Amino acid sequence: MAEATKRLAVVTGANRGIGFAICKQLIFNGIKVVLTAIDEKSGLEAVEKLKDLTLPGHVFFHQLDLTDPASIASFENFIVNKFGKLDILVNNAATVGAHIDGEALAALGVAIDPNRVDWTKIFFENYELVEKCLQTNYFGTKEFTKALIPILQCSNSPKIVNISSSIGRLEIMPNGRPKEVLSVVQNLTEENIDEILNEFLKDYKEGSLETKCWPQANSAYIVSKVALNAYTRILAKNYPSFCINAICPGYVKTDMNHGNGVLTPDEGAEPIVRLILLQDSSHSGLFFARDEEKSF
Repeated sequence: MAEATKRLAVVTGANRGIGFAICKQLIFNGIKVVLTAIDEKSGLEAVEKLKDLTLPGHVFFHQLDLTDPASIASFENFIVNKFGKLDILVNNAATVGAHIDGEALAALGVAIDPNRVDWTKIFFENYELVEKCLQTNYFGTKEFTKALIPILQCSNSPKIVNISSSIGRLEIMPNGRPKEVLSVVQNLTEENIDEILNEFLKDYKEGSLETKCWPQANSAYIVSKVALNAYTRILAKNYPSFCINAICPGYVKTDMNHGNGVLTPDEGAEPIVRLILLQDSSHSGLFFARDEEKSF
């Protein structure tokens, strides 16, 4: 039987870090939350922590692997059967797509000129990690979003917030075909994005990232966030009754960056939750670096 009284949010990758903090703050604001994680044990432990901190009846768990279509279908059925509608989708789950030298990253400090750092000495990629990063951060997130859009359409005020990164802004990309294709907003399609990402995987495998104008380090993560930002704009155009935005939470201390950063997960979650709670529906199709609107 559907439970459709309070507003309901789904937060992916929420067993720790920013995702966990988003769940906690949403519950404090009277919103029911479904917390997702790949690992069931860690997800259930996170739910128990939230129950101790907040209102017990406001948090639920369901396992989710964005790279598994069966897992996405199972989650969709769970939401339909238990709640009947969805109001808020927070696409937070992501993987970095590289092995990171945490000590080397920490040694840089936080006030650095990124153009003076050899990032290839910090991020160590291989094809398997790169492919998994794109499958999780973009392709899986896209398929999951598509699955939940019909349920979001049952809401009076549907919102999608894609947790992105400022290093995924197009101005960071080297000049070349990838940047050109993704910059033409009026002609942008999912097929364009998929084609560009498949080109990236091919070029990575062939060792031609530099000659084909791709980032040289942390490439999969950057490219996946560029793609997510582009998809945000497509979604906002296709669903004008939704409020759909992308946001960078800032440099947050998480397991992904080995605890390096300037903000706590709670601080990183604050502008995301403010964006979710914003009543002005005209704020759609935008990119935010914390509270500040930026170009894609």
